[in-house]
Amino acid sequence: MSDDLPIHDVLPDLLAHLRARNAAVLVAPPGAGKTTSVAPALLGEEWCDGTVILLSPRRVAARAAAERMAELLGEKPGETIGYLTRLDTRRSAKTRVLVMTEAIFVATILDDPELSGVSAVLFDEAHERHLDSDFGLALAIESQQALRGDLRLLVMSATIDGARFAALLDDAPVVESEGRAHPLRIAWHGARPELRIEDAMTEAVLAAWRAEEGSVLAFLPGLGEIERTRERIEKRLPDVQVLPLHGQVNPAGQRAAIRRDPEGRRRIVLASAIAESSVTLDGVSVVVDAGLSRRAAFDPAAGTTRLVTVQASRASADQRAGRAARQGPGVAYRLWNEAAHAGRPAYDPPEVETADLAPLALSMADWGAADGQLAWLDPPPAAAMASARERLQGLDALDGGGRITARGKALAKLPMDPQHGAMLLFGAEHGAAELAAKLVALLQDRTLGGRGEDLEQRLSRWNAQRGGKGEAHRRLAQGWAKRVKSPLPAGEGLGVGGKPLQSQNTPTQPPPQAGGVPLGITLAAGLPQNIARRRDASGEYWLSAGGRGYRLDPASPVARSEWIAIGDAQGNAKEARIMAAAALTLDDIEQWLPERFTRRTRLDWHEAKVRARLERKLGSITLASAPDSAPDQDAMAELLLQRARETMADLVPATLLARARYAGIEALRPESLAETADQWLAPLLEKRRDLAIAPGRLVEAALNLVEWDDRQWLDRIAPREFRSPAGTSHAIDYADPAGPSVEVRVQALFGLDRHPVIGQGEAATPLLLKLTSPAGRPLQSTADLPGFWRGSWSDVRKDMKGRYPKHRWPEEPWTEKPSLKTRNAFAKSEG
Repeated sequence: MSDDLPIHDVLPDLLAHLRARNAAVLVAPPGAGKTTSVAPALLGEEWCDGTVILLSPRRVAARAAAERMAELLGEKPGETIGYLTRLDTRRSAKTRVLVMTEAIFVATILDDPELSGVSAVLFDEAHERHLDSDFGLALAIESQQALRGDLRLLVMSATIDGARFAALLDDAPVVESEGRAHPLRIAWHGARPELRIEDAMTEAVLAAWRAEEGSVLAFLPGLGEIERTRERIEKRLPDVQVLPLHGQVNPAGQRAAIRRDPEGRRRIVLASAIAESSVTLDGVSVVVDAGLSRRAAFDPAAGTTRLVTVQASRASADQRAGRAARQGPGVAYRLWNEAAHAGRPAYDPPEVETADLAPLALSMADWGAADGQLAWLDPPPAAAMASARERLQGLDALDGGGRITARGKALAKLPMDPQHGAMLLFGAEHGAAELAAKLVALLQDRTLGGRGEDLEQRLSRWNAQRGGKGEAHRRLAQGWAKRVKSPLPAGEGLGVGGKPLQSQNTPTQPPPQAGGVPLGITLAAGLPQNIARRRDASGEYWLSAGGRGYRLDPASPVARSEWIAIGDAQGNAKEARIMAAAALTLDDIEQWLPERFTRRTRLDWHEAKVRARLERKLGSITLASAPDSAPDQDAMAELLLQRARETMADLVPATLLARARYAGIEALRPESLAETADQWLAPLLEKRRDLAIAPGRLVEAALNLVEWDDRQWLDRIAPREFRSPAGTSHAIDYADPAGPSVEVRVQALFGLDRHPVIGQGEAATPLLLKLTSPAGRPLQSTADLPGFWRGSWSDVRKDMKGRYPKHRWPEEPWTEKPSLKTRNAFAKSEG
């Protein structure tokens, strides 16, 4: 091994800590040599008599790290140093250091919690915060604490986040290594929003090629941008090697991009984020960064993971720029402005905040861990975990209590997410395991079988492909199919409730076997919420069983179908674009997935009353609807009660609410009445379809809720009416901003020389009198009747006497008898 790497300066301290403790944290910047130097150094330790597992975030990095370590030992991969990835494996009985991807490690420790034969697990690039890395570390910590106190755990991070990892590992020691101090220059080329990203990157790469020395590494967000940029550069520089580097490139192509050209020629490498860390690209001294990242983001509405393009974080930009100075002085061209750099997010969010948590929820149930039991750097969001468990219950993977079922255990054994696993199990249960396995492969690799939304067509094209990538994925699918067709270990062949492992979606008639299951049905078995029905004649707009709207290119072959199952979609939550789908028929769904259909009465509020309709539905898709003549009375009453609670301030007569508010009766506030509606209002709603209840019945029912003392207080402090000296009754308005008031004809108050009040004692309040003419028109408002009689009454009298000569307008009304009769009628009555 080479001793000129910075990591060798701190290796003695690290090894000493791991002799004394079973955990440590290594903070080392890119270029320090941690990935290729630490694992082999552990093999000579006395405690290390088993395998050292080195976790890598990506297949490319895992293979490259293993090949580099083997090369330094003068061996080939598969001897002392091996690797294990989904599509490629090199290991033997001699292998002591095994590099594997994080997802494979999670499957390994779930299958063998003791990690038999393993002496140490190294979590490389832990700062990237992949979900499998966080979960794998949490499982390893629990295994170490409960089963394997001798197991060494080493977290290796390129950031200063070591303290958080150390706290997670019971205050483990932190060892810090310096990086290489090669000079790095940042060149800010500014944003070019008027150009497509591939055009802007082509211009920047060409500028860097001409101005700088050494090979160029360019970072683009994804495969499409890489290929389009490659085409443009090859036209301008036909004699230059332009090499892609991403997850779909075959191993030979990846090696060509990573290593120096044997003839010493400069090269241009167009890479996705896989080149950000773990991998050193020999001879690269120039980086061109588009400043974009493409991340997977789970869409709960669709139940699928979509790719989103976002600004790369400052941490990612630093990682990318550092690639240029790994082996000597370098320069990084950035396609954004320096002033805008500070506005970028500091770090990428941990995957636990954005990923589909269904695989995690299933694995935790299989492990037997509660949410708060494992050691998390950032715990999974509770709402996302609840949603994940709900979807797993829909696949019969968890029971109603969140416990894993036998079917869930079978899904947990499969190296794929539960939705894809459900497709595979469904296919196996109906004699179509190979078809289901190929479907899963198509969904996992969007380029397999070419482009296009029609999964049937992509499958046909893939079946016709020979060699290379197509053959590798065929072998992978065959392995999956063989796995589910093989007898499961004891207990795993049982379905829900201990029944044989057959489809929980038992059709009404035995379906055809030996591959007779339609592709779309297999897809729907794992994503039942993604069954969709066409909404227009062109096939552009669709509604899914999950209630979400989608759009599809009308020129797509599947657009002609009335029903489809959606396997992939990209875009916003309102109308995401369908990227992969398979045609269905309603007959297919009814035959193979009959339990997805429901019949129920739907109650809604329509034209001020409850409307009841009997519906047949497939999720959110209504297939038939008709009036329900005999709906559930309890359900109708509950809907009426809910509506009443929402409109209580308008439902209860305003006079009662105003009186109660004035008297301070808490039980009669609208909010209190809503809370207690099931006590006082529910009896009035029996056998009703509306809220048109007589006001008197509402007042009586509400008052019956009030304690006797409070009712007495209400009547004393806030009486309903004012009775005039003339014997007339007038409702008191307690909602008047000026205070309790009453409207009364002035003649009804004759003979009254004290102002009326409401309430008693200290609670007594003058009643505002709104005096009116015989025609009911306002005359004057007063809270001092004696003062009015002796003051402005004379002016009122003069004006009214001429307008209403038939009525009495005495000079001293407080000495007169009250009466609403005309002057002549009053005289006769006094006769």
